[in-house]
This record gives sequence, C-alpha cells and structure tokens, in this order.
Amino acid sequence: MTAKLINGTEVAKAIREELTVEVSELKEKYSIVPGLVTILVGEDPASQSYVAAKNKTAHALGIHSEQVTLDVDTSEEDLLALVDKYNNDPKINGILVQLPLPKHINEAKVLYAINPDKDVDGFHPVNVGKMVLGEECFLPCTPHGILELLTRSGVETSGAEVVIIGRSNIVGKPIANLMLQKRNAGNATITLCHTRTKDMAAHCRRADIIIAAVGVPKMVTADMVKDGAAIIDVGVNRIGQAANGKAILAGDVDFEGVKEKASCITPVPGGVGPMTITMLMKNTVQAAKMAANLS
Repeated sequence: MTAKLINGTEVAKAIREELTVEVSELKEKYSIVPGLVTILVGEDPASQSYVAAKNKTAHALGIHSEQVTLDVDTSEEDLLALVDKYNNDPKINGILVQLPLPKHINEAKVLYAINPDKDVDGFHPVNVGKMVLGEECFLPCTPHGILELLTRSGVETSGAEVVIIGRSNIVGKPIANLMLQKRNAGNATITLCHTRTKDMAAHCRRADIIIAAVGVPKMVTADMVKDGAAIIDVGVNRIGQAANGKAILAGDVDFEGVKEKASCITPVPGGVGPMTITMLMKNTVQAAKMAANLS
C-alpha cells in the first residue's frame, strides 16, 4: 500500500478560489473591501519572505493589503502606537504582527494590544478562550488549515484515535482542543505527546491519525505507524542545501518509509504550509463580514 498524497497546494488553491468569489460578492453587494495590515520589525529574511507571501496572496484575492516595515530598534511604545492606529482604522479588518519580534519588545504585550476583532492570527487570549469554549472566533491559521485538509481529504475524525506530537501554543494545543470538540473534523479521542512522553512510539501505533508538529526531522518512522493511519506532517526542517543554493527540507515524518504504511500523508513542502496563509486570508474576510454585521 502506498499512501494517497494530501496535496495542501491544491486544497489551498480551491479555498482561495472560493475566497476570491466571496471577496468579489462583498464588493459588489455591500461595497466592502476586506483589509489586512502586516507589520514587520527588522529585516529577518524568513520573516520578510513570509510577509511578502501574505501580501501577494491578499492582492491576488482582491483583499486590500498594507505592509509596514519598521527598524529593528523600533521601541515597544512606537509599535504599540502603530497597532492602536490600525485598531481604529476602519479600512483594516485584520492586523498581523510578524513574529518573532526583537528581544527588547514584549511579544505578548503587543499581541494582546491587537483588537480581538482584528486578531486574524487567532493568538489573542479572547479568541483562544472562545476557541476552547467552542464559540465563534478566529481560529489559529495552521490548526484551521489542518482541519480543512482532513475534511477535504475525506479523513474521518469522529471517534478516531488522534495522536498529536508537540504542545506549542501555535499548533499542538489548539489542534488538540479543536479535534476533541463537537464539530466537523472533531469528536476525536486525543493523545497529546511531548518531550516528556515516556513511550511515544506506543501511543503512535494506536493512532488512526498522527499530527506531527515537533520540529525534529524524520522523527516519526514507519515502525511507529499502524497500517492505514492518516499522517499530517506540520514540521518544516532545513536539513541541507542543494548545489543550486536551495534549501533541502524534511518534515517531522520519515516520508519515504511512512508512505508505504499510511492511508494518506501530507508532503513537505506542499502539505500543511500552503494552508496557513490561506486560512489567514479566510479569517480576514470573516473579520470584514463581522465588522459589517454580516453573518
């Protein structure tokens, strides 16, 4: 058995096509143009690349996009003032402050300063709390993307044994919470593994679905996976450089070995990665509709 490939690039493209139609309808029917601002402090190459990709995607969908780049020595006070400015700007529905921030800036203080109604990353405590309670809110983008991949690939989650490897606030904890809720792509039985888990392989071998988000290249091997399991690989690890200078990437799953046992699997790259920016766009459109009191 060779696993079916869960192609995140194709799923993301389908969702973006849906969003393009939705944005067009908002403009035509209500004269609403969703707006997103991305704020970058410093010139970290990876962060610059992420921000550029987000703005390019927004423009392609018809979303109004602004990008602000600040000097690396920008004060916390000035950054907070900029966030406050966009909190009060009616043209902007979503505010994204690119992480990580320089060490002299308190990340939590900045994220908490964002109006929860414009927190399209889903990191504000108000949105995290609503997520835990199962209320309407902005879902964090990567976990939300994982749910879409599972749903659109026909992976049954209700009653499934799901092992999540990694307990970060960005992926591990929220995806665990979402998948145990009474919802689509939910109703699962969750085991959350981490660095102190005594026998991770034993937990994984029971799993119908494994979600690996730990940042260790090829940590999940074929002997840890039962036949027919669904595998979602969130990890993106640089393990070398090709002759042309392009980075060689590997996920948290040993793809070549595991694909012979799994029923379906996400590749790296081209799996979960393309979904994250797409769900950011989906949250921005949702924020614009909320601001206009549209369901």
